[in-house]
Amino acid sequence: MRKHVTEKAVRSEKDSRERTGPLTFYRQVVAELRKVVWPTQQQLVTYFLVVLVFVLVMIAYVSLLDVAFGKAVFALFGD
Repeated sequence: MRKHVTEKAVRSEKDSRERTGPLTFYRQVVAELRKVVWPTQQQLVTYFLVVLVFVLVMIAYVSLLDVAFGKAVFALFGD
């Protein structure tokens, strides 16, 4: 079976093998950054607080597990 290859596919394959120059790369980076939807200050503060609370809860949970397992090991094997 023979695959049907379009001219566009051949062109894009050829283009993907060529190196991009620094100036073109920079322009592409700037173009992509313009597409980004940046959060507002209020959203940023909200996200920060949510992450902070989650991390503190996880620290407390892991600390409690550490203390519990430590006491269990000492109770099992003695001081």
